[in-house]
Amino acid sequence: MNIKNMFLNDIDRQINGVIQVNQDDDLSLKQELSEYVITTELRKHFYTFFDHYSKSLDTSTNKVGVWISGFYGSGKSHFLKMLSYLLGNKKVAGKSAIEYFKDKIEDASVFSTIKRCVDNPTETILFEISKATVGQKNDASIVRAMAKVFYNHLGYYGDDLKIVKLERFIEKNNKTIEFEKAFEEINGNAWIDSRDSIAFFEDDIVEVLIKVLDMSETSARNWFNGVENSDMSIDQLANDIDKYVKSKDKNFKLLFMIDEVGQYINTDVNLKLSLQGIVEKLGSTSQGQVWIVVTSQEAIDTFTKHDEMDFSGILGRFNTKLSLTSSSADEVIKKRILKKNDNAQNLLIMNYKQTQAILKNLFTFSDDCMMDLKGYRDENEYVDNYPFVPYQFTIIQKVFDAIRNYGIASKHQSSGERSLLDCYQLATQTIKNKDEHALVPFYYFYDTISNALDTTIRRVINRAQKAAENGDGILPQDVNLLKLLYLLRYLNKDIPSNIDNVSNLMIDDVRIDKIKLREAIKTSLDRLMRSNYVAKNSDKYSFLTDEEQDIARDIKKVDISNQDIRKSISATIFNEIYTHTKFKYGKYDFGFDKFIDDTVSGSSSGGVCLKIITQAGELYDKTEREILMTSGLSKEAIIILSDETPYFEEIEQAMKIIKFTKQRNISELPKTTQDIIRKYQDEVKQLKDRTREYIEKAILEGKLYVSGEKVKMSFSNARDKIEFALKILVDSVYTKLNLVNSFTDSDKDILEILNGSVQNTISESGKNNEEALAEVLSWIERENTRISPPSMGEIQRRYTKIPYGFREIDIASIIARLLVEQKIEIHYAGTIIDKTDRKMIDYLRKKVEIEKVTVVRHIPVDEKLIRKAMTFLRDYLDTNVIPNNEKDLVDFIMDKFKEKQTYYNNLLKYYENEKYPEKEQVISAHNLMDDILEHKKNNTALLTHILSKQDELLDTAEDTEMIETFFRTQKQVFDNTIKKMSSYRNERDYFSADTETLDNLDQVSQILNLTKPYNRIKDLPDLLQKIDDAYRLLLKAKKEEVNNMRIQCRGDVHSLAGSNCKEELKKADDYFVRKREEIKDAISLTSLDAINSQLLNQTKTICERIDILMAPPKPEKTSSGTSIKQLKSVSIKRYDLCPAKRLQSKEDIDKYVEDMRKKLYDKLNENDIVQVN
Repeated sequence: MNIKNMFLNDIDRQINGVIQVNQDDDLSLKQELSEYVITTELRKHFYTFFDHYSKSLDTSTNKVGVWISGFYGSGKSHFLKMLSYLLGNKKVAGKSAIEYFKDKIEDASVFSTIKRCVDNPTETILFEISKATVGQKNDASIVRAMAKVFYNHLGYYGDDLKIVKLERFIEKNNKTIEFEKAFEEINGNAWIDSRDSIAFFEDDIVEVLIKVLDMSETSARNWFNGVENSDMSIDQLANDIDKYVKSKDKNFKLLFMIDEVGQYINTDVNLKLSLQGIVEKLGSTSQGQVWIVVTSQEAIDTFTKHDEMDFSGILGRFNTKLSLTSSSADEVIKKRILKKNDNAQNLLIMNYKQTQAILKNLFTFSDDCMMDLKGYRDENEYVDNYPFVPYQFTIIQKVFDAIRNYGIASKHQSSGERSLLDCYQLATQTIKNKDEHALVPFYYFYDTISNALDTTIRRVINRAQKAAENGDGILPQDVNLLKLLYLLRYLNKDIPSNIDNVSNLMIDDVRIDKIKLREAIKTSLDRLMRSNYVAKNSDKYSFLTDEEQDIARDIKKVDISNQDIRKSISATIFNEIYTHTKFKYGKYDFGFDKFIDDTVSGSSSGGVCLKIITQAGELYDKTEREILMTSGLSKEAIIILSDETPYFEEIEQAMKIIKFTKQRNISELPKTTQDIIRKYQDEVKQLKDRTREYIEKAILEGKLYVSGEKVKMSFSNARDKIEFALKILVDSVYTKLNLVNSFTDSDKDILEILNGSVQNTISESGKNNEEALAEVLSWIERENTRISPPSMGEIQRRYTKIPYGFREIDIASIIARLLVEQKIEIHYAGTIIDKTDRKMIDYLRKKVEIEKVTVVRHIPVDEKLIRKAMTFLRDYLDTNVIPNNEKDLVDFIMDKFKEKQTYYNNLLKYYENEKYPEKEQVISAHNLMDDILEHKKNNTALLTHILSKQDELLDTAEDTEMIETFFRTQKQVFDNTIKKMSSYRNERDYFSADTETLDNLDQVSQILNLTKPYNRIKDLPDLLQKIDDAYRLLLKAKKEEVNNMRIQCRGDVHSLAGSNCKEELKKADDYFVRKREEIKDAISLTSLDAINSQLLNQTKTICERIDILMAPPKPEKTSSGTSIKQLKSVSIKRYDLCPAKRLQSKEDIDKYVEDMRKKLYDKLNENDIVQVN
């Protein structure tokens, strides 16, 4: 069955796919009314509108705005037109509009509400805002357009407000008929037909005005030539509209039905404010008698969004919001265009059942599609949509939106004229002669909208068409593909234009072989790319405009060398994918040379080699045998990158774009060119991101060869593959790596070896680096037989390289062990270095030192010398346990002499603070140990020197025996005595009358100063006890004496003080209590003397303060005016008056008393009062 025979209605019938609000011929109106489909969604919108509107029949309201929104082609203009016909109850072909809708509205209550509104006296003014605009678009355009259509509706010439005013004035004076008749008589034409051209009829108009309105010629000409403001304020228009509706029935309604308001206003803030003002004014003045119904592609909440302005007025007044979606458009198309007759339905159901499995797999889009694009769910959907696929409804609406949003439509298209209905009818007509298996490929929609597109787009397609016709690089089917890519141009986020998705959209028959279709499309895309009609970004293809083609062509001409691409590949692999600069293999970190083809990346390490071979490399086209031979001879790991990913081309494209943009001064280019270049710049990041993915995949899928063997293994990621390649390579290159099986982690470990803290003896187990030790020692011994022994640097270099690969620290550890085992010697600047040398780690490891260090084979000590040394040591150390081999004997000697050295050193520390006996002997013994140990670097020299010092060593041992005993048993008594004598040193004078104690002190001093006091130290405790006893007696007597002085001083203070000295007495008593405790706690005679002095001084101070308090008042003057003499007072300390003295006779007493009397007389001679304190 031909497709044209499937439809219930003739597919070729005339349908107004473009709904125009001003198209009002009966034929068009009848078709619109009769074929208007009230979909499920529209049914809700009709109910909502008339529910809100009908309420204004009963109550006043200022919410008189209706906002109808919907995407381009959703049917909002058609809906507006139907509302206008209904409310105006327009008669078409003998039927009122409500009659056409009687069978379309199934709900009786809704129809009743509609009929009630229709029966109410109503007038509608339906117009498209852009076509009603007078003059240039400005802030007042909306008001002016509404004024125009309103006055036109009233019969005036709304295009010119000056003429409107004239006509209204004439009408007001009831001279309209007279004016029109006079004009026709004078001008010869009817006024209605000529009023748009009055500028050409000045004399006729002046004559009519003089005749009808009795104006003077001057006044008439002044009016004609006068300039009036063509704009009208919102208030003026609202007042005129209000007067008009008030002149009608009280229930009268006037509706302004305005199409495409949203698109007209767009983002113009002033026009938004103007619309807000009109709606608010009409709402407040008319109270529901005047309504404004508008359409917009934007919902009102989106339309009113503005960062700085408040459009809440619009939101409030447009209380009725209706939004048309795609479902409405889909339903209309299916009913008006695609509804099938019974025979077609049966045929299609049968076909669906036969091809159901094929259809399910036919339309499978890639996972990165943002939209849910499906084929047919069931047979009903197949019948309803055929010859289209359901997802095409979704995509074509996106295409229409994109064409509008990106401003690439012609003037016709941008005004929102072309509808989906028209597109589907034209597409169906294109395949109407095909059979029931044919489908509409998506590119057919291009032809349905091509005339509405900007010429820059059509020019590209037309040029491609000519090229195909002339066989100039492309074929006719390529043009169809180019049309599809244009339709998808701005939908890449929703439907990525990769081969799989493009193939689905190019399907034109249910029976198509999709594999062959995909291959054909791939070939076609390649031709389009070569001819520069299409660009490729990753797996996505895009349509290029003329300007884009020019820039793409310039970018393609940019020269990028393979070497630059290799550097980029190297950076991606070694800076992003495998970032390790060294390969970690257990304890090892191996440096490796990185090559991209034959170009080294970074510096060469001289170790193993990893080569990544690109499609530009010489090895890429070699046979597998040649590659195996290369990897085997050079001991390399080679990865041949797979050619299944376009990594090379992607990198080249990115580099071309970068180089191209650097060569241009972009800021000086036209904006359109700048936008295209910026798009390419944005593409660079995508290219770089994909490049990493592609290279990773190329590594994963690439072939791997290591040391002459092909590796056949699968890996989860590129990093693991490189890691594995390097592991195999290390195993095959460093064949002696496993000789080291015990590892050294730090210098501390080496020091422990050198100091003998760990067991280092060579065992037969092979688990303690025995093989490595043997290998290194063997080579050192061989080298020592040549001209010169090797340096430590040479040893490090030899054993870090292939085939060993030892770690530098492990090599140092091996040498340290050989040194400790006395298999080798370390020489530095001609001197043998002992293993305990503090710089030994530097000699083994430090780069600035290892070249100066030579490793020499050790020569064993003569056996006779060993036996002599053993004999002496048995006697000297008083032990029979003496090692009999060189290494152990030397270690034994070193340990014992170091012990003695340390012992003597510790003894010398005692002498630092105290004067102990025989310090010089200890120093001599310590120096002897130092002298012996200085020969530790050479075993022969060490043993020889010890034997030469036999007598001195034995004498020293004997001489230091008493010293050692002293420090071991007598030091404590000696120290205690020194401490006691130190405390008695300042109090010796107190024993002046005690000759026995003085003698004991002298004996102690003599013992302490003896050169060898060892035999007398036993006497010191008894002598000290006697001295301590005598001292205790003196201390007790002294405490009693000082305390008595304290009691006497307190008594003096109390006897002196009067009743007004209570505060001073309290302070004094506190002081004397403190001193009582100090006397009690005193442990020395000198401290008690000090307390005694303090008591006397403080008592004097206290008494002086009391004297001040007790002093008589200042003398008053006599009656004659002379001052009364003030008594002069002086104080004297009691101990100055009566100093301590021993009196042995009467004469001594008399003299003592006489001295005291003389002192008192002397003081009294100079003063009136003597105070004794």
